[in-house]
Amino acid sequence: MDFDKANYTAIVSDLHLCEAEPVRAKNPLWKKFKTKEFFYDETFAEFLNYLDCLGGNESVELILNGDIFDFDSVTVYPNDATFRVSWLERRRGLFAQEEKTIYKIEVILSDHEVLFRALSQFVKKGNRIVFVAGNHDLGLHFLGVQQTLLERLNLTEEERGRVRFNEWFYISNKDTLIEHGNQYDPYCVCQDPISPFIQKYNHLELRLPFGNLACQYMVNGMGLINPHVDSNYLMTVPEYLKFYLKYLLRTQPLVVWTWIWGASIILIQSLNDRLKPPLRDPLTIEDRVREIARKANATPRMVRELKALFAAPAESDPYLVARELWLDQAFMVLVIFYLVFVVFTALRSFFAISYLWILIPMVMFFPFFVFYSKTIVSEVASFMEPKEKVLTMASMITGVTRIVYGHSHIIRHEIIGAVEHLNAGCWSPAFTDVECTQPIDQKTFVLVEPGKQGVRIASVKTFVGKNNVQEAFHQMRGTKTRRKRRVS
Repeated sequence: MDFDKANYTAIVSDLHLCEAEPVRAKNPLWKKFKTKEFFYDETFAEFLNYLDCLGGNESVELILNGDIFDFDSVTVYPNDATFRVSWLERRRGLFAQEEKTIYKIEVILSDHEVLFRALSQFVKKGNRIVFVAGNHDLGLHFLGVQQTLLERLNLTEEERGRVRFNEWFYISNKDTLIEHGNQYDPYCVCQDPISPFIQKYNHLELRLPFGNLACQYMVNGMGLINPHVDSNYLMTVPEYLKFYLKYLLRTQPLVVWTWIWGASIILIQSLNDRLKPPLRDPLTIEDRVREIARKANATPRMVRELKALFAAPAESDPYLVARELWLDQAFMVLVIFYLVFVVFTALRSFFAISYLWILIPMVMFFPFFVFYSKTIVSEVASFMEPKEKVLTMASMITGVTRIVYGHSHIIRHEIIGAVEHLNAGCWSPAFTDVECTQPIDQKTFVLVEPGKQGVRIASVKTFVGKNNVQEAFHQMRGTKTRRKRRVS
């Protein structure tokens, strides 16, 4: 199948497909955003029909640009597993190993039959699909996961040739570079997508970024936190207290303990994995680079040079990771309490005073603690899009003037320097409230189609349904409405 040329290219990012969360009678708000009530499978099937009709007699190129699957948020596990399931996996989801990720994608495929049946028909009609791995679906690097997906799509050998799995980028028609964008986010960067695996005790495992670990070991244990909207989990201390009193006091009163042990596991595993060398065979590295280049319509030189643009992983700075997890503040409180306790214990040897007097220095310390907390600005929240330098360098490396990202869930269409920059937004179930009554309903995509004089033009569109689309922007620098930021 020739992937070099395309007249019509549609780019969709961040579907965040996951398993269906069962409704809990005693706690109906627990991960409500993951329930079938908010599945958009039928709408996406209509969207695929729209794309198929758009091309007429021509095939359409659909780029599923990362975070199509949200493996980190899958918490179910098999009761009759042939593999070992640890106590941690039973509480927070299976580890990033091949057989366990195969189980995850099988669960997702089963719960989203309508969507994947439509995707199968889309390919059978002669169209083609490119999966670009994002930070939440790094499991697509496993060949077994790719094979499972192809089998469930029920494609013939010829039809399978119209489906590709790309490590982190794809060049469409020599005019558009498409990346998920997580490689420029320190908290979500895949350290080495050419060699993404590390050797654990007796198995291979993906090296997951900090953001993935935070989603799996912390957010998965906080059922009222929606990871698709940054305001749901990036709050100030007063906002957290208000949220706790309104919702968590009744449903999850020990959430502080959930945070402490989850954050500790994240810190330990992220630093431990960071130190492990990637598993690679020196004799096959060049073959691997050439294969990545072939699938991306690029050259081996482009692969190496794009890789040089990656952000440094946040795990390189242990203090930075601990600060993002609020462990520095927890440690500060424990140290102050310990020192005050030691001093009062010594004083009680000479004076008959109550331990309740400890409250006085703790209350005096509180304003300083609040001041310290307010001086900390989360770097997770500060990432918006790759900087102009990255856009310019990527354009020079690949020879394109248009770059499309996902990841941030922020719809964009703008000219930065000499580069046309677009972001496809997201389809994920995002709500600004716990009750899921205030949706951030984007369902946006980037469409690149033939323009005048044989030059393709790009636009960001919103799919309304029933073959109805609307322009997401009325001018090149349209509204840059901030949506969700990933934990991821």
